[in-house]
Amino acid sequence: MELWELAAREHIRDTLARYTWSGDAGKVDDLALAFAPDGVLEIRGQEPLRGRDAIAARLGGVAATPAAPGMRRIVRHNLANIRFTGIEPTRATVSSYFTVVTEIGLDHYGRYRDDFVPIGDDWLIAHRFVSTDWAAPNSTMVG
Repeated sequence: MELWELAAREHIRDTLARYTWSGDAGKVDDLALAFAPDGVLEIRGQEPLRGRDAIAARLGGVAATPAAPGMRRIVRHNLANIRFTGIEPTRATVSSYFTVVTEIGLDHYGRYRDDFVPIGDDWLIAHRFVSTDWAAPNSTMVG
């Protein structure tokens, strides 16, 4: 493995963490910065969102969801099995599993399928496909 690839992988892991940490903190503008300026967020069964503003607007509604009655709001995304399925100097494809824990416990889980591109010193999401495989009946995030 060449040095550029090791660096790219670490930049991508950092972007994945930035996305989840920002989302969990309700900082959707910071979360949107994990995407390329013309990045696309495609949630299975919905129209794709194009650009950081559209992504922040859509996810801002989720971040503003109140806690379950009588509880303090908690959101924790966890990524697992981050797999680099293709990597070149100008593009990378990455697959991962996510689980989301909220104040109700396990809220939902699924998969991300991402295309990353290098922009400046970062590797940012050019396209993210989100597939939620299961959600709790009383999920506070999946409607």
